[in-house]
Amino acid sequence: MEVANANKSAIPISKFNSEEKTYEIVSDLASSNAVVLFSMSGCCMCTVAKRLLFGLGVGPTIVELDHHAAGQEIHSLLFKLASDGQHKPVPAVFVGGKLLGGIETLMACHINGTLVPLLKDAGALWL
Repeated sequence: MEVANANKSAIPISKFNSEEKTYEIVSDLASSNAVVLFSMSGCCMCTVAKRLLFGLGVGPTIVELDHHAAGQEIHSLLFKLASDGQHKPVPAVFVGGKLLGGIETLMACHINGTLVPLLKDAGALWL
């Protein structure tokens, strides 16, 4: 079975359901945790993001995509969300249920002093 989109091309229904389920997984994780970090175990910038968050006293929910059952699908979704060219798909940081961005955005927020207030508002810090 197939579903037609606005461009009149056909998308297999199984792919549509898979993307929808993947979006649900990411959305549920992001909305039910103060901070979520999507990572790859061998990614050095992911390690930098983890160390920064742990150093600030945040205990983020970390999803290692190379060890997650839906890791490839989540990575593809994050790639689409990051398609603005501002950051790579991982690390991807969600704060308060919203996509903050990648390592560049995380570091910029830390340097300009906006990261701690964001983390406090999300309930990740109680300082």
